[in-house]
Amino acid sequence: MRLVHLVTGSDGQSHVREETVAFDGWQSATGVRFEETAPGGALAWHTAPRRQYVITLSGRLEFTTRGGETFSLAPGDVLLAEDTTGGGHEWRIVGPDPWRRAYVSLEDLP
Repeated sequence: MRLVHLVTGSDGQSHVREETVAFDGWQSATGVRFEETAPGGALAWHTAPRRQYVITLSGRLEFTTRGGETFSLAPGDVLLAEDTTGGGHEWRIVGPDPWRRAYVSLEDLP
């Protein structure tokens, strides 16, 4: 399974690592949330609010870090967002479909 990993590097900026992983066991989670954003949606510079998986159910996106790293997400892709500090990232929906996703929190929710 494709996993895109967003982390904060020693330079204080968000960086992308693409990995292929086999999720073959249980992992602890503290919450699950589903969200939908209409086609054409975008979110300006931000950091992840907590360590979380973001599982794309529909829609296609383009992400960019402040350092200029880019990547795309499509249905079935998993993002592990751990860039909770630093420069952050932004995203925009590309294509005609809404972005439907599931957030799986790996930390206690406020």
